[in-house]
Amino acid sequence: MSVVKNIIGILGLTLCFPMFVQSQSSAEIFSAVGTPANPKVHVAFNRYYTAEGLAEISKKIAKAYPNLVKRHSIGKSTEGRDIWMMEITNYKVGNADRKPGFYIDGNIHSNEIQGSEICTYTAWYLTESFGHNDYITEMLNERIFYIVPTINPDARNNYMLEANTGSSPRAGMIPLDDDQDGLFDEDGFDDLNGDGSITLMRRKNDHGDMIIDPKDPRQMIRINPDDVVTAQRYEYLGSEGIDNDGDGKINEDKPGYYDPNRDWAWKWQPDYVQRGALKYPFSAPENRAVADFVLKHPNIAGAQSYHNSGGMILRGPGAEEDLSTYNAQDIQIYDAIGKKGEKLLPGYRYLTVYKDLYSVFGGELDWFYGARGVYTFTNELFTPFAYYKEKDRERNQMYTFDKDLTFGDGFVPWEPYNHPVYGEIEIGGFKKNLGRATPGFMLEEEAHRNMAFTFYHAYHMPRLSIANIEEKSLGNGLTEVTATIRNDRLMPTHASQDLKYKITRPDYISIEGVKVVAGMIVENADFGVTTEQRYNPSKLVVKNIPGNSIVTVKWIIKGGGNYTIQVDSVKGGVVTSKKPSNK
Repeated sequence: MSVVKNIIGILGLTLCFPMFVQSQSSAEIFSAVGTPANPKVHVAFNRYYTAEGLAEISKKIAKAYPNLVKRHSIGKSTEGRDIWMMEITNYKVGNADRKPGFYIDGNIHSNEIQGSEICTYTAWYLTESFGHNDYITEMLNERIFYIVPTINPDARNNYMLEANTGSSPRAGMIPLDDDQDGLFDEDGFDDLNGDGSITLMRRKNDHGDMIIDPKDPRQMIRINPDDVVTAQRYEYLGSEGIDNDGDGKINEDKPGYYDPNRDWAWKWQPDYVQRGALKYPFSAPENRAVADFVLKHPNIAGAQSYHNSGGMILRGPGAEEDLSTYNAQDIQIYDAIGKKGEKLLPGYRYLTVYKDLYSVFGGELDWFYGARGVYTFTNELFTPFAYYKEKDRERNQMYTFDKDLTFGDGFVPWEPYNHPVYGEIEIGGFKKNLGRATPGFMLEEEAHRNMAFTFYHAYHMPRLSIANIEEKSLGNGLTEVTATIRNDRLMPTHASQDLKYKITRPDYISIEGVKVVAGMIVENADFGVTTEQRYNPSKLVVKNIPGNSIVTVKWIIKGGGNYTIQVDSVKGGVVTSKKPSNK
């Protein structure tokens, strides 16, 4: 019981089912700018929820907004939990399956939890703002959002409800024999002091290299070679644990280890090359479920995944060996969106994975772009800049932050413990949900700013229109029809990678209702240069409609009558226009 009491309420984070605020009358509140007024679904966004809690919130959102949300499971996790998705758009306008799609997920790494709350906040904000905010209303009229708050529900619950460090478990819950002794996950962490977190063990040692910081007894500081030390020396013994399998090692076979973000089928490498890879791409059923959904939805043009931490907006390539995949034209689009993100997310940096972090093979980020031609970012949520909003950060500022702003709630004081191997030791340190996870009072701002970044990205997916239709009589019953197709957003209908590997079909521009004699694409209107399509001229095949640009086509038709021009793009949607009314 003491473990549960310690878990619930740490930094205002509730690791249980959602707690919904009672409805309030309009006389009791005054709405704040940027926050939906009088929401139908009341959710506290200063805390974290289990997989079941997230599912309950998504269920409430879908029930409150049946014309905006379709909720369904895209698959099952290793332990049989549903992986819930919310498909959000205005279902009363257009064909939802033909709208440009934006995919969002979080929590692929089980300890990197706040992405799930940001996904949920995004779904909540979209639905509560529709019809009240013009920007959101237009977005849901024209786009569809596919939101999966957690793609690792099993290990999310393990992280929250079992004793862990801030970095465990990183994997899912497929059992593995890490120490190759024929047993599976038999020697994990042990919560020796029963506080719900795995903290550190230290022991007095006259030859140790650490002493207690005289300015702050919570901290340990390393002894410099020239120091004259009179204080008690200590040594660190690692994270809490005992030798459960009697092999002379502690904590060497924890749940996992594999990395779900090394399991994707683009530039995948086996474990001896890429640590954390499983047997083959999409070995993890959770990833397979996502991939199957994405493959069935070629309309997805943009994507976002959420990790933690460090305050980073990441693009690929994950490995330098994949450098040629990212075409210069597409990098310009990534740069424009990523640099905008730096403004929307103070303290975040726009970076390239292989160049600015480390080499990654088989990552989700690269699969979405490399295999599907989808412009994709990964955000590493929460930055130490947020502690005090200072660029020049002090060393070990987590200690001062916990003292000043969370009032010691994030630290377990050092206490003695009689260890079966090490003898008299002390156990203490930061709780698992301080450091990587955004503190509760900061979480809603983190969610809103990251959501705004995804909205900016989604806004710049292709937006097509038939800007102009002109007719010119050629005599002998023939008429020349010229149509100008405009894409007034940043992203083209096909990324360079898409064009290179023909991932999705070309765009079609067609004229219906009249007899077509000839059809052509205008290459240069000033000089009258065109390329004729001799086969099926009424349905012109266009490789790409660039961002912030136009494509012009011509038809020679016979006779008069009404006709309809249609643009059909997998990632750009479908638009139609009838013959000009004055003709």
